[in-house]
Amino acid sequence: QVQLVESGGGLVQPGGSLRLSCAASGFALRNIWMYWVRQAPGKGRERVSSISPSAAYTDYTESVKGRFTNSRDSAKNVLYLQMNNLRSEDTAVYYCSKDARGDVRGQGTQVTVSS
Repeated sequence: QVQLVESGGGLVQPGGSLRLSCAASGFALRNIWMYWVRQAPGKGRERVSSISPSAAYTDYTESVKGRFTNSRDSAKNVLYLQMNNLRSEDTAVYYCSKDARGDVRGQGTQVTVSS
């Protein structure tokens, strides 16, 4: 059974950091593209980052480039999103997803950036 479980969210001040984790089961992360998507209150879902099966290629939406890093531990079958220099506009529920639209995703983890 495919399962994705995100964790690591929380309340952080602007400029702070968080590391999100996504534990996958029922399939191997190294075999497919994986995505981080987010949804802010009142807004549509936004793809934040992608990572290739080999983890050699990652891409990011423009607003997070240079601040977020997508990585993977294949042995643990866990995906990570390191988020630095967080801004208020990063406030959203973050999901890891098997597809770029975020349709096949976990339950999400809330990230709130506020002073």
